Amino acid sequence: MRHTITVLVENEFGVLSRVAGLFSGRGFNIDSLSVAPTNEESISRMTIVTRGDAQILEQITKQLNKLIDVIKVFDFTDASIIEREIALVKVTAEDADRAEVLRIVDIFRANVIDVTPKTYTIEVTGAPSKIDAVLELLRPLGLKELVRTGPVAIVRGAKGWKG
Repeated sequence: MRHTITVLVENEFGVLSRVAGLFSGRGFNIDSLSVAPTNEESISRMTIVTRGDAQILEQITKQLNKLIDVIKVFDFTDASIIEREIALVKVTAEDADRAEVLRIVDIFRANVIDVTPKTYTIEVTGAPSKIDAVLELLRPLGLKELVRTGPVAIVRGAKGWKG
């Protein structure tokens, strides 16, 4: 099962290494990891996507809470969240396929951010399922390169990490 975990940490040297080390040291894989400062300069937010059963998630959460620089751990698995990801996709744009690529871009409200005689580079933002759907349609046209951020997530509504 897929789990999205957000970890609020002190914005200090070595924290990312300790969190990643916790996962690797226990044999847990990180599917994606996004880290950035929050609205408070001294605090960073890590969004981690991992896979495993409820027991593995519980073990991960307990171990994360033991780390000295961790402020709070949120398990978003069953929460109502807003989740977004960005992908940059370079596709072959031969004359015969250019119109089809542009139709796909338009349907998914993506943006062409670079054009060369042989390629389009496309920016797609949305839920991971949207990114997957765009890639499924673009792949047969000639996917040349792909960069994905991995998802970031926030709880819906007024409730924030401070309560």
